[in-house]
Amino acid sequence: MSEEIKSLRIAVVTVSDTRTEETDRSGAVLVERLVSAGHFLCHKSIIKDDVYQLRAEVSQLIADPGVQVILMTGGTGFTPRDNTQKAIQPLFDVSIDGFGELFRQLSHTEIGSSTIQSRAFAGIANNVIVFCLPGSPGACATGWDRVIAEQLDSSHKPCNFVDKLKVVAF
Repeated sequence: MSEEIKSLRIAVVTVSDTRTEETDRSGAVLVERLVSAGHFLCHKSIIKDDVYQLRAEVSQLIADPGVQVILMTGGTGFTPRDNTQKAIQPLFDVSIDGFGELFRQLSHTEIGSSTIQSRAFAGIANNVIVFCLPGSPGACATGWDRVIAEQLDSSHKPCNFVDKLKVVAF
């Protein structure tokens, strides 16, 4: 007997000083992927690449009883305005070190050694998993298709993150 797939409530946050809903291709990739997988988009926003604005937005989402997953795109590079890591990592109860390592390994097959300029990372806070991806549509597709989709699939074996997330009634 197959296990019923559980739909999750997922927020998408794009980190950018310049993107709008019309130009946010990376956020659109994540929304399309999560909806196609049977999950529910419960929040979508574009936040300036500012440590305190990012921290406030994500803190609010982590505290929201209706959010189980946060997918972030942008702000993971090495420019002075790339603040996602500095803003978000202090919020984690636990870091998921393997996510960034695996993302860079998979990304290497697509963009070669340029993958070292990605500081993709993930963690769990208040039983909400937060995945932070680079701001390109290709990176979002790679992250979702090759790692995140399986880890948010309750039927993926030998393990996934679904049983570690807060329980939410739809």
